[in-house]
Amino acid sequence: MRITVNGEAREVEADIRTTLLDLLREHLGLTGAKKGCDHGQCGACTVLVGGRRINACLTLAVMHDGDDVVTIEGLGTPDRLSPLQAAFLHHDGFQCGYCTPGQICSATGMLDEVAKGWPSHVSGDLDQVALTDAEIRERMSGNICRCSAYPTIVAAIREVADGEGLVAEAAE
Repeated sequence: MRITVNGEAREVEADIRTTLLDLLREHLGLTGAKKGCDHGQCGACTVLVGGRRINACLTLAVMHDGDDVVTIEGLGTPDRLSPLQAAFLHHDGFQCGYCTPGQICSATGMLDEVAKGWPSHVSGDLDQVALTDAEIRERMSGNICRCSAYPTIVAAIREVADGEGLVAEAAE
C-alpha cells in the first residue's frame, strides 16, 4: 500500500489486520503516537489523516491507502517547533508527556475545525463559533491526561488560538 506520512510517500507491506497506529509505530518507526488504551478512549494515538484528527488505534492501515497522514513528528522538529508544541512547552502543558503527542495532534485538528466554523456540542451559536475554555475542553474531551495537566493544556491551546485570531470571546 502507498501512504504519505509527514510529507513522505511510503510503500508499505502490512497484514490487513494492522492498525494505522501499529503501522506507524512498528513498521515506520514513528513512535510519537502512543498506544494508551488500544480502544479509542484515551486519544494518545491521535494523528491527522487528510487534516482531520482520528484515533489511529481504531482504524486499519489498509483503509488509508493513498491517504496523507501527519503525526507529531510531522508537526515540527526540536529546532523548529509548531506553534502548539511551543505553547505546550511555554505553559507546561504536560507532566509525564505520554499523552502530549496526541493532545497536540488533536489540538491542531481542533483549531482547524474552529477556523472552518464547525460548531461543537457546547457551541452557543452555530453560525459564529466562540472559542471559550468550555469550547476547548469539549473539543479536546477525547484526549485524556492521566496527570491532569488540563488547565495548562487549555492555556496552551488558547494562546495559539488567540494568535490565530480564533478567540471570539474572553476565557471563562
